[in-house]
Amino acid sequence: MPSSQLWAVDVYGRVYSLSTAGQQWEQCHDAQMEFKRVTAAQQCCWGIACDHSIYLNVLASDLPIRYQEEAYENQRWNPVDGFTERLLPSDRWQWSDITGLQHRPLDSFQLSSTSWEWECDWFVDENFEGHPTEKGGWSYAIDFPATYTKDKKWNSCVRRRRWLRYRRYKAMDSWAKIPSHKTTLPDPFSDISCGGWEINDEPRGRLSLWAVSLQGKVWFREAICHNNPEGTVWEEVPLPGEVVQISCGPGDLVWGVLWEGQLIVREGIGRDCSKGASFNPDKTTSIHVAVGVGVVWAITKDNKVWFRRGVNSHNPCGSGWISMVGEMITMNVGLNDQVWAIGSEDRSLYFRQGVTLSELSGKAWKAITVPRDRDRSHSSASAANTPIDQSCDPPTEVPQPRVPKVTSDSFISDLVSDREDVKSTSPVVLEEETLIKEEEDNVIPEREHGSSEGHCHRWSNVDLEEAMSEQAPTGHVQDSSDSCSLSSIATYTLVTDDLYRGDEHPLWAWVSGGGCSVDIKSKSSLIHKIGYGFILFCPVIAFTETHTGFSFVKSVWVKKGTMQWWRDWKPHKWVDVHFALEQFSGPEGNKDGILFVYYNYYEEKKYLHAFINEVTILVPVLNESKHTFAIYTPERTKQRWPIRLFTSYHSVSLHPPPCLQLALLSVSCCDSRKIHSPPSKQAIWSITCKGDIFVSEPTPSLEAVPYPTPCDQMFWRQVGGHLRIVECNSMGIVWGIGYDHTAWIYTGGYGGGFFQGLASSTDNIYTQTDIKSVYIYENQRWNPVTGYTNRGLPTDRYMWSDASGLHERTKTNTKPPSPQWTWVSDWTVDYSASGGTDKEGWQYAADFPASYHSCKTMKDFVRRRRWARKCKLATTGPWQEIPPISLSDVSILPCVEQTSVDVVPVWAISNKGDVLCRLGVTTLTPAGSSWLHVGTDQPFKSISIGSACQLWAIAKDGSAFYRGSVSKQSPAGDCWYHIPSPAKQKLKQVSVGRTCVYAVDENGNLWYRQELTPSYPQGSSWEHISNNVRKVSVGPLDQVWIIADKVQGSHSLSCGTVCHRLGVQPLEPKGQSWDYGIGGGWDHITVRGNSTEPAQVHLPSVAQRSSFSAGDANGDIV
Repeated sequence: MPSSQLWAVDVYGRVYSLSTAGQQWEQCHDAQMEFKRVTAAQQCCWGIACDHSIYLNVLASDLPIRYQEEAYENQRWNPVDGFTERLLPSDRWQWSDITGLQHRPLDSFQLSSTSWEWECDWFVDENFEGHPTEKGGWSYAIDFPATYTKDKKWNSCVRRRRWLRYRRYKAMDSWAKIPSHKTTLPDPFSDISCGGWEINDEPRGRLSLWAVSLQGKVWFREAICHNNPEGTVWEEVPLPGEVVQISCGPGDLVWGVLWEGQLIVREGIGRDCSKGASFNPDKTTSIHVAVGVGVVWAITKDNKVWFRRGVNSHNPCGSGWISMVGEMITMNVGLNDQVWAIGSEDRSLYFRQGVTLSELSGKAWKAITVPRDRDRSHSSASAANTPIDQSCDPPTEVPQPRVPKVTSDSFISDLVSDREDVKSTSPVVLEEETLIKEEEDNVIPEREHGSSEGHCHRWSNVDLEEAMSEQAPTGHVQDSSDSCSLSSIATYTLVTDDLYRGDEHPLWAWVSGGGCSVDIKSKSSLIHKIGYGFILFCPVIAFTETHTGFSFVKSVWVKKGTMQWWRDWKPHKWVDVHFALEQFSGPEGNKDGILFVYYNYYEEKKYLHAFINEVTILVPVLNESKHTFAIYTPERTKQRWPIRLFTSYHSVSLHPPPCLQLALLSVSCCDSRKIHSPPSKQAIWSITCKGDIFVSEPTPSLEAVPYPTPCDQMFWRQVGGHLRIVECNSMGIVWGIGYDHTAWIYTGGYGGGFFQGLASSTDNIYTQTDIKSVYIYENQRWNPVTGYTNRGLPTDRYMWSDASGLHERTKTNTKPPSPQWTWVSDWTVDYSASGGTDKEGWQYAADFPASYHSCKTMKDFVRRRRWARKCKLATTGPWQEIPPISLSDVSILPCVEQTSVDVVPVWAISNKGDVLCRLGVTTLTPAGSSWLHVGTDQPFKSISIGSACQLWAIAKDGSAFYRGSVSKQSPAGDCWYHIPSPAKQKLKQVSVGRTCVYAVDENGNLWYRQELTPSYPQGSSWEHISNNVRKVSVGPLDQVWIIADKVQGSHSLSCGTVCHRLGVQPLEPKGQSWDYGIGGGWDHITVRGNSTEPAQVHLPSVAQRSSFSAGDANGDIV
């Protein structure tokens, strides 16, 4: 994870930053300036200096900040002078903006502040809509305003051209004063808070900045983004009173504190209105508030800390308060809802440990005492702990504080780890009390400190699931060794050899963690969230419930067993768990269930739970020796971090087969969603890298504009069989191709594979086999004594490895992809490796890794050759083989709902590169009758046919071809038209929809074919859309779906992720952005059967949206 920074201000006004990859506080530049408060994001930090002005510190990066200024020069033609600057009185300005409404002469452009500098002088933009222009960049039109073209016509009476000039932001890593931009501010600022970067991704780097003036007014900074980090102007926000402090979270939460102590909540914040609609007063009082994504913390006059429960986007006001241990003067909520605070007694900086998605209130406060750069030579972290409550007698012997080992890991990594219990230096252990006050309470109550002699208060650990309990009773003093894991305060000590002197502790006044990223997935408490598998069975329990005089029977099925779970926190490893699946059916026959997984964490029993109706997919994971599968929910899909479970392959004799566990879970998920039939004709099909087949039933709102159904909420279910490619259309015709190039046709059944014997339909299920090759590489290095040998350098790759060289793969230890595969051949040299080989199968290069070639040269010091071994899979599924030709690609004519086609064109590419057309394909005979060979000049590798019989193909050399005159009467067409590939790129796959064509090149770039018309179906040029694309599928309504690589996830870059192109419309066929769905591990998808017209979404007005009650929108979160 890239490093980020925590910002803090000491009592002397000095600003310090602490990097997650560093080990000491670094004082910021401009040390002569004194600051009162700071607020940070990942890319910058804002601050209020002692002159009450606002300053900005933008962190330096490799990507410069540039802003493009533009102005348009307009001219009109007259018969005497031709085109001239003399315009009609009703015309626009000679120099204007793009609309022509604003006068913008070139000399009127000034730098917005001293933090900017001009990069160049004004120059003419000689491109028009991506095409070069002639005659000085002019574009022509018949009048202002009209449609402009780059070519002058006989009726072109006006013309314009665009002038550009770039300015660069130069004040990086330094404090720059924000100008007022001629805005009259009533008085200086007193508080500031930034956030809102999760509301909308566009424009890139956008922020919401809120500020409070000394008169109690609130101001909002407009148009802050990456290209304009300073924003433009301040806009005053109407208020119900005078505000003293404000807090803005990364999302849509904004809370403020009035002078009287009353809290106010901003409502109406969304992607279309980042400033919100109005402030709603809350009935509670406080002196300080801090908000995050879904949390609100507050501090009262007595410095007590309170946590707000029930806060979310639908209910920003929350539902009640929970009293927390500790006394603080200020606090801040950072990324991932992590909490930072400053103690009221010692002015030390504290971190809230144990904050996770399932326990937002956390568990304990930890003091962070890290040396500052100026104190590094003579001071370090304190070894003394400071408990919050010191009313008890001190112990006779003070245990030594925990001192973690300093490694290359950052202080944050050790701070959030739960590998060891945190030791307290006091025998008095303060747990936390939960005290719930409902909305009708006017003031947050103070805790009552009832005490008895020789005793201290005990506080129960906060659990939001059970937060309705009464105030915890007073208990006896516990021994610290027995309860140290519940300690509310613990000192975090970073360095072991140097200690702070007693009078050199930094005294902090303000902290901001908005730019500090703490990876909460490394903490064990996150595993309270999701679910498991099952093996053993309990009998059916039936009981009768009586409600309002009516009796009904409700049955509960309980399935229990043991499995292993890949735990979420580091070090990641397989741990033994027990599970229980509770399935229940209601009086109307509807079924649902809850999944529990029980595990031990340092001898403490904990559990995970998830509702079955929230599971979106159960997918087998590629593993050589384990039956591993992953469980996804919408939240886990966003995080790219599923729940992984497995049962040992050798435990079959003790339990039901491992595949039965996955089948039982899949059936439970389908039952909860009332899915009990084969895939529909409109289904979306996909295939994983393992070859497993999945389908999802599209909803009418999946392609709705402007807000379609998110991809992470799609439910996927597995279909028996094993394939590499699958294609379909809306008439229910589905073809597939295996790894051994065998063609298969879908029979309309459902089941087979791991469903066999449980949920499999007995009809239309057949035996299916597949064969694939497993590859390993033999690597050698040359030396002048012995020539090429298997003795490499210490830095070289393994002499027997995989393709990357990072993993050792020998002939002995290499196993089939999973236990379902069996070897059917021995290891042999593979002479078909990309780039060619010599007669012994070797490929040569200058070094590892490099570009390999078949002929040895004097500069080649390494060589490799590929070994292959075939393995075979035998399974069952609703597929029948189509002999006898082996295929590498296939495409079926996509049909819209109102279209009736008797004979469906099916095109394919053989494994030798021949183009084939299948004849006689109908809904009754989906396999067709015979093949028709279509001649080509070279082998082809990809083919696709569109809704209007547009046939495109990709040749082996990476160029595209269009087949002319393909129709129902002439299904084979007449000739090929060559289409050049994009510059310096080789295409590998193409997909054609109703009116558009997309292609993917060998470097993973996605291209769109421009200007396709019925009169010129070949189009004009390729336009780049995206990169890191593996496959593309265009549907019959021009829907665009891809399999993407390197999608950013919480832990790593996910490969093979299903993505949906948003904003695709007839006037905007290229779409606008990507919506990320299930992944990684996916290899193929087809949406060519989904001809469901998108639903028309009517957006309610702001008044209508505000009329919904918060309770209608709330729901339980697992």
